[in-house]
Amino acid sequence: MTQPPMQTTSPLTQEWQQRSLAAVWHPCTQMARAAVLPPLAITRGAGPWLFDFDGKRYFDANSSWWVNLFGHADAGINAAIKQQLDTLPHVMLAGCTHAPAVRLAERLSALTGGALGHVFYGSDGASAVEIALKQSFHSWRNRGRAEKREFVCLKNGYHGETIGALAVTDVKVFRDAYDPLLMRAHIVESPDARLGNEAQALAALRDLLTERAGQIAAVIIEPLVQGAAGMVMYGSEYLRGLRALCTEFNVHLIVDEIAMGCGRTGTFFAWEHAGPLRPDQWPDFITLSKGITGGTMPLSLVLTTEAVYQAFWSEDVARGFLHSHSYTGNALACAAANAVLDRFDAGQLQANALQAELLRAAFAPLAAHPNVKHLRQQGMILAFDVQAAGLRFAERFHLAARAHELLIRPIGTTVYLMPPYVIDADTAAFLAQAVTLTLDEVLSQSPESHSPAHGPDQPHVA
Repeated sequence: MTQPPMQTTSPLTQEWQQRSLAAVWHPCTQMARAAVLPPLAITRGAGPWLFDFDGKRYFDANSSWWVNLFGHADAGINAAIKQQLDTLPHVMLAGCTHAPAVRLAERLSALTGGALGHVFYGSDGASAVEIALKQSFHSWRNRGRAEKREFVCLKNGYHGETIGALAVTDVKVFRDAYDPLLMRAHIVESPDARLGNEAQALAALRDLLTERAGQIAAVIIEPLVQGAAGMVMYGSEYLRGLRALCTEFNVHLIVDEIAMGCGRTGTFFAWEHAGPLRPDQWPDFITLSKGITGGTMPLSLVLTTEAVYQAFWSEDVARGFLHSHSYTGNALACAAANAVLDRFDAGQLQANALQAELLRAAFAPLAAHPNVKHLRQQGMILAFDVQAAGLRFAERFHLAARAHELLIRPIGTTVYLMPPYVIDADTAAFLAQAVTLTLDEVLSQSPESHSPAHGPDQPHVA
């Protein structure tokens, strides 16, 4: 099979690639493969573009693992961080507080209409999931229900790679090596819109809850889009049905919005698609990370209800939630997140709706491509599946796209775009053309073979 030609690189680029391979253990990467296909050495970012040491530019079509909302080096977010840097970069949140953390918690709570009135800060997405799982179990324990210690997740769901988060993740390439270390979770059918099985998936969950609700602490889901599963999309009816089942059987609902929050699906919280919402129709927990700081600083958080919060309210230290991170509620990160919320206050969701339509129109002709299946979109997320993709499709697509000024990382045989919120008609047309040209080039190179699934968002794992 012919590999896509590697782009010519300068001695300076090669130097940084080799130094990186010698010293940096890259995430989600088989390093033996990285030695053959070195990482792209990036020197700066501006708007949606990343630039390498040779001055070549690449449109960041996946928003640097879904974190970059408004483009790189955004002036407004940078200004907020710089201002905070000159006053208070960080102080521990145990026994202290500061204005950026308080303001951010208040504003996020207000976005839920006060239904989720308490915010606990973490550092990254997986830590937020760990926090939510622990809070769920511990709150039941504090209420005298310690037997409620089991969790339910969806088939092909992804919630992170720390031990607790991995236990409720059903992606084999991440999970299998560590399976002996993990607690046992119940895995139920995913509501994949391509299969039209939302009612069946709810029925399967009802059956499980009927049998095990007395032992189940919580159900955890990715709302509307299962990212690592290959951008599997489903409808809001499932969300409403899920909330009703969790209420009926007295189990918590954890909604993991780490990837799908912050406007990606068309509303700030993806859960809002289940609305209009009464206070009791919100989840018991929402996790946020990734885009909450616009791709500038690590931050995650868990929003939860008064009922969960009150379960820990006691003079007994053992009944408290004694979870901490050194950089919990970091002031710089919270300042960045407040700047992100300022953008949404100024009408970002309306802008996103217009941009989503531009993407939809630009990519519509691709639906007629003979090797494209299930072209689909939810807000600012667009994806399609590729037939007859060939071996190492994701890797080859990623490499070929660079020649078309595109940084994109398929998930197995699913090509997806989750771009920064800076799309205009010209940008949408450029993306559609670059993706189509790349697809045709890659398919012409290997029409004879079929690709196994690669790891989530990783072209080099196979």
